[in-house]
Amino acid sequence: MKTQHNFINFKTGLLAVIIPAMFLGWVSCTTEAKNASATKSPAAAPVGVPVDAVILKPETIKDEMEATGTLVANQAVDIVSELNRKVISVNVKEGSVVGTGALLFQLDDADLQAQLEQLLQQQKLARLNEQRLKDLIQHQAVIQQDYDQTFTNLKVIEAQVQQLRVMIAKTRIRAPFSGRIGIIHVYPGSFVTPQTVLTNIEDYTRLKLDFTVPEKYAAVLREGSKVKFTVESNEKTYTATVQAHESKLDQNTRTLLIRAVSANPKEEILPGQSARLNIALNSAPNSLMVPSQALMPSSQGYTVYAIKNNKATMIPIQTGQRSDRNVQVLSGLAAGDTLITSNLMRLSPGAAVQVATINSIQN
Repeated sequence: MKTQHNFINFKTGLLAVIIPAMFLGWVSCTTEAKNASATKSPAAAPVGVPVDAVILKPETIKDEMEATGTLVANQAVDIVSELNRKVISVNVKEGSVVGTGALLFQLDDADLQAQLEQLLQQQKLARLNEQRLKDLIQHQAVIQQDYDQTFTNLKVIEAQVQQLRVMIAKTRIRAPFSGRIGIIHVYPGSFVTPQTVLTNIEDYTRLKLDFTVPEKYAAVLREGSKVKFTVESNEKTYTATVQAHESKLDQNTRTLLIRAVSANPKEEILPGQSARLNIALNSAPNSLMVPSQALMPSSQGYTVYAIKNNKATMIPIQTGQRSDRNVQVLSGLAAGDTLITSNLMRLSPGAAVQVATINSIQN
């Protein structure tokens, strides 16, 4: 009985081992079947070509031309003497602002003053003689010839006095207009001639801007037209009004000289500075501009890729004006179209695309 009992216990233990093993095998087969089923499922849809894009918006574009001009003072002269004289006083400081008629230099006039005094005495005597003979001729006490000679002598002396006073006035050198004095080149004791520049005076509360334009644009700028310009000394933008232009083109350069005038009340800019001009020629409203890198040359002109239903669509276009970065599109595209700007070499008509970034058009 003991042997039979041991045999039963052995079979019970064997079943306890076999049944869990069979269950584990069934689970393993089920897992492998699921994995095999998953392996045999259809592949995921392919991802489109990643691209950058822009959405076209209408804008107003301006056709502008850049030019270089020169600023010129409204009035400017070199101050010189009309006489060969010695300077006895300098009555102005360098860099100062003076008004019209201000005394700048005094030249030696001692000899002229002495000559004037001599002539004034002669004039007094000649006038007395003329009055005496005038009374006598009325009483027929002298002949007409004697009176005429005395009268003529008086007039000659009066003319000499006037001439000498003009010479004396030239020894006082005055400002011809209001302006700023430049560097003074002479000092008291200097002997000057008409070739000696004493100083200069410039009025640049207004500045003239001289520049040239090609003959193609000769008729664009008229009197009253506005131009904007900048200078190297600051970052401000100034405005000048066209005042006049040359009567003909330069035969060598085929350009037209134009003069504009700009107010300069604070004297921020100086005569002689160069100016960079931006001249507006014409404008085109509701225009479409596309980045230059989006264009692909073809035998018929240019084409671009636009996105339609997440696919690349090739579109021929007609171009117009150009800037540094963009090109105007005259036909082929419309506002709201999404234009591809990158990975163009990897695309073909109908290729699936995936937009990575949507950028704005840089002007």
